[in-house]
Amino acid sequence: MSLIIFLVECGIELIPKRLREHPAIKRNLSMKNYYTQLLDNALHYSAMKKLKNSEKRGRPDISHLCLLNALGSPLNKMGKLQLFLHTINNKLFEFNPEIRIAKNFNRFKGLMAKMLIDNGIKFENEFLISPIKISLNEKIKEFTESKDSELIILSRRGKLISSYRELYKGDSSKNYILIIGGFQKSSFSEEIHNLTKNIISISNESLNAWIVVSRAITFYEISLNIY
Repeated sequence: MSLIIFLVECGIELIPKRLREHPAIKRNLSMKNYYTQLLDNALHYSAMKKLKNSEKRGRPDISHLCLLNALGSPLNKMGKLQLFLHTINNKLFEFNPEIRIAKNFNRFKGLMAKMLIDNGIKFENEFLISPIKISLNEKIKEFTESKDSELIILSRRGKLISSYRELYKGDSSKNYILIIGGFQKSSFSEEIHNLTKNIISISNESLNAWIVVSRAITFYEISLNIY
């Protein structure tokens, strides 16, 4: 069975059309360069102030670090990880475990912009990043309809565990589906909170999303003696 991770409400989106005439946007925007078309808080903060949910938006750096941690893990290299990315605008994508995510941030932003514009990333007619045509809720239900699956939201506000054994229980016969927020500030939307009452915290401290991803995967690897 597998560990299935959904990075949700990630701050990855194209620059909204209504912002494109703002000076902070126009300084960098080029329709010839994919990476300039992605909303980025570090470049566009002054243009983003009035956007709804602005605290969650324009943070592709968070997803970048999460994806590097997840895709580079021994678990992924063994084919035991399924990885999905859900954006703040409710687009959902699945990452091929063999994809190599660029370590250079601008190249990563270019990849994400191309993903949104082309609705996925293909190489030689094979999807490296596949668009999911159903909603996040529907995709999760596909997994949870099986009795051999457990859905968990990882949140600072959840029940604190003292050992990885409380998270996975050493049970390799089931899929564990983890919901991890791909944002820095704010909290999960009501839609996400309604997915399950099984909410768990893995630390006394508030952790960055990429640390949560790394620890969640490492705990799973240890529980199954994967090194």
